[in-house]
Amino acid sequence: MKKIVIIGGVAGGASAAARLRRLDEEAEIIILERGPYISYANCGLPYYIGDIIDNRDALLLNSPEDLKEKYNVDVRVNNEAISIDKDNKEISIKNKEQNKIYKENYDELIISTGSSPLVPPIDGIDSDKIMPLWTVPDTDKIKNFIDTNNVKSAAVIGGGFIGLEMAHNLYELGLDVSIIERDEQVMAPLDKEMAALLHEEIMSKGVELILGDGVESFKDKGKVTINLESGKSLEKDFVILSIGVRPNSEIAKDAGIELNDKGGIKVNNKFETNIENIYAIGDVIEVDNFVSKDKTMIPLAGPANKMGRMIADLISGFDKEYIGSLGTAVAKIFDLTAANTGLNEKALKDKGLEKRKDYDFVIIRQNSHAGYYPGATQLTLKVIFDLKTQKILGAQAVGYEGVDKRIDVISTSIKFGATIKDLTELELAYAPPYSSAKDPVNMAGFTAENVINDLVAFSDVNIEYGDNLEEHITLLDVRTPAEVMAFEIPGAVNIPLNELRNRLDELDKNKHIVVFCAIGVRAYNALRLLKNNGFKDVCIYPGGARYFKSINYKDLYENNNIDKEDKKETNENEGDEVMSLKDMKNAVTNPEENRVINLNCSGMQCTATLTELYQHMHSMKVGDIVEVKATDPDFSDDVINWVKSNGHTLLSNEKVGDHYIAKIKKEKNEEDK
Repeated sequence: MKKIVIIGGVAGGASAAARLRRLDEEAEIIILERGPYISYANCGLPYYIGDIIDNRDALLLNSPEDLKEKYNVDVRVNNEAISIDKDNKEISIKNKEQNKIYKENYDELIISTGSSPLVPPIDGIDSDKIMPLWTVPDTDKIKNFIDTNNVKSAAVIGGGFIGLEMAHNLYELGLDVSIIERDEQVMAPLDKEMAALLHEEIMSKGVELILGDGVESFKDKGKVTINLESGKSLEKDFVILSIGVRPNSEIAKDAGIELNDKGGIKVNNKFETNIENIYAIGDVIEVDNFVSKDKTMIPLAGPANKMGRMIADLISGFDKEYIGSLGTAVAKIFDLTAANTGLNEKALKDKGLEKRKDYDFVIIRQNSHAGYYPGATQLTLKVIFDLKTQKILGAQAVGYEGVDKRIDVISTSIKFGATIKDLTELELAYAPPYSSAKDPVNMAGFTAENVINDLVAFSDVNIEYGDNLEEHITLLDVRTPAEVMAFEIPGAVNIPLNELRNRLDELDKNKHIVVFCAIGVRAYNALRLLKNNGFKDVCIYPGGARYFKSINYKDLYENNNIDKEDKKETNENEGDEVMSLKDMKNAVTNPEENRVINLNCSGMQCTATLTELYQHMHSMKVGDIVEVKATDPDFSDDVINWVKSNGHTLLSNEKVGDHYIAKIKKEKNEEDK
């Protein structure tokens, strides 16, 4: 009878034990877990703190008693493996409840010790108001602190998955939240221009986002003072520490098991360490990146669970090999979803590869489903591909709906060696509530194919604005006047697409022309029109005007009074008080008894909604009120600038269920402007 000991009983360890028993009824299986819980949903912990998951027991997937009853597995919680004697195949274990040390021998040993939060040696970090989130006891401590201390504010140190999920959940509790990230962006797996969409979302919620600044020290004086490296300080009731994780590999190191320079256990593609009969799985090991074949660390629950199943198969005699991880991941960041798979641009540049020489990418903005069906929202998708082989290297997506399934499709495609051409030919399920006849994944393929065939070129997302920009570059905006009123591209010439063919003489063929529309489709048509009429140096701004606004959100926010928080500006021309985005969204006034007109734009994109509103206003009298009902989240922001540009009054602007409802009072006729 084989005796298998597993050190660690969460994702990988519990999966391995269950699979081992299904394959071998006779084996003796022991799980050693140093904490009080096994097999819990650590990905759900932030949502329990935020009261989105209200049943704590729902997070505990299996108890020791469950595993004993279902699988006859001997689970020993609060039993910490403290050393491995590889020569005698024996483990020393500390029973933490009895404070006793005992020994257990093994035939096969699986190390699934996972990882732990990084706690750097920062002055003052030992305060009990500074807490990591990784385990159920961590969760209980944080939740109890919030519930018993009349907490009003919190800071989250770190802008990774857990940090942002915690910030979101603390925000949902009504706390004043700040996020502090040492890097220049949140969510390191995303490239910076995709992370900018999350920056916009975070700031639009009134959450303070501090980027490019680290913590110098903490000081607990009732509240926690956070002193930053920049010299800035802020004061919060408590702090969540979420700056990364490290592998729990100390016991392996002491046993002579080989580690990499980050402390990850080195294994082969059968999870074997350099010591016979000792295996390792999960967060604690290094793996092959499936695309680059480089060694890497990917601490995710999905791979860990699958590794648990595979190691059980291998120990039971099946011939399998682990082919590497893509790092596919998804997270809910306030109202947005962000997901990624494969390599990002940063990884490619670190390998010395060059854009437009070795690889290229496309960024598209598409509807999550058919635009005419209510509830369609914008989804931004970046697909990176190899220029020589045209194989997909990685993808990132940010949006409100359908993000996960697009990344899942591309992740699957990468696993099967798909090329750009394959993306164009994928046959994906379509019905108006779920997708479009040309799914965003297909559209990314079509766009990339156009790039490869030199039918289209894209500008960089960051356009340098110099004093003499107009001497070298023309920014051409082909949107309608109604759309431009909602957001104007600084320095752009506006020629609507339907007028462009008759106004070509207004453009200089010797200049570099960057074309904008709302999301990119009209810009492509404009580019082809210009190219066919002798314009040589033309490209498209990826993702259109809305994406440009997101990329430049911080600068526009600071310099052009877009979404200013807690401030009121004076309009120099009118002398009127102009409300901030936050105030406008929540504003409720008592309008005079005027005619109220309902305008239902459900199912329309923001572009069409603003055009409809613009046309509708012409038939209204001064003093009339229009209540616009929309489903596109962009409308909630864009209607504010639209109202300002047209000289009307925004009476209210709020989200009700899945709809965005704005009330606008007409203040003047078109001829009065």
